[in-house]
Amino acid sequence: MRHLQRLLPAARSGALTAWLLLLAACAVTGHRPPAPLPAPAAAPLPAPPADGGVIPDAVPRPEPRSAHGNPPFYDVLGQRYFVLALADGYLERGVASWYGPAFHGGNTSSGEPYNMYAMTAAHKTLPLPTYARVTNMKNGRSVVVRINDRGPFVANRLIDLSYTAAAKLDMLREGTTLVEVRALTPGVPDELTRSAQSPPPTLYVQAGAFADAHNAQRLLDRLQAAGLASAFVASPLQGKSHLYRVRLGPVGSVAQFDALAARLAALGITDARLALD
Repeated sequence: MRHLQRLLPAARSGALTAWLLLLAACAVTGHRPPAPLPAPAAAPLPAPPADGGVIPDAVPRPEPRSAHGNPPFYDVLGQRYFVLALADGYLERGVASWYGPAFHGGNTSSGEPYNMYAMTAAHKTLPLPTYARVTNMKNGRSVVVRINDRGPFVANRLIDLSYTAAAKLDMLREGTTLVEVRALTPGVPDELTRSAQSPPPTLYVQAGAFADAHNAQRLLDRLQAAGLASAFVASPLQGKSHLYRVRLGPVGSVAQFDALAARLAALGITDARLALD
């Protein structure tokens, strides 16, 4: 969990476990605000490193799994998270946030000190450590980070970036942005899928995917009956997918994504995700 030095073993039980989990929850809610808020216009951002040099991206290299932060599963604030056995093939899109001075020098879930100037990040389920390419879907900027922490434990947030990683993606002022996160395998070529010169992609919120077109239509009818007029069914892509995808949008901002995700959650659809056109 966010900034617990060591995640609690999931198999423990009894009063001691309940007490420790209570402390863990307090650490999440009391030690850290729910999400990085956009900085006020007059508020200064943290100063860059003293040497003013350019901090390079993380370079993927083979590493053993961290001794801390990798239980089979763990619980935070009533939600259970299952740590992935492998990062290979991981690709997800969602909302990135960032964390900075308040946590600089503190312990990450892997037990390493948090350095806001390093190219690191926090993720709820990827193994620690994992290297990943994070691409800002709004401007095409891309960075490689080393994931060594757990979090962010906030609805609709996918990854928490270090200050420097967020700066490179040009998302400090807004506090959040829509991103693509793709795990990297050391020794395997890392091919950029987008660049700063690429036009912004069209993004949607995906509410469900079905092999049966009738099931997709039933969900679509339900969404439209609830007033979600932008919902539609995307037909299977030839050679890529056999699924009928129920989507809403397009969406162009975190605020739009959050609003649609909240309306879906109210309908009991809690696994909405960001999807490309």
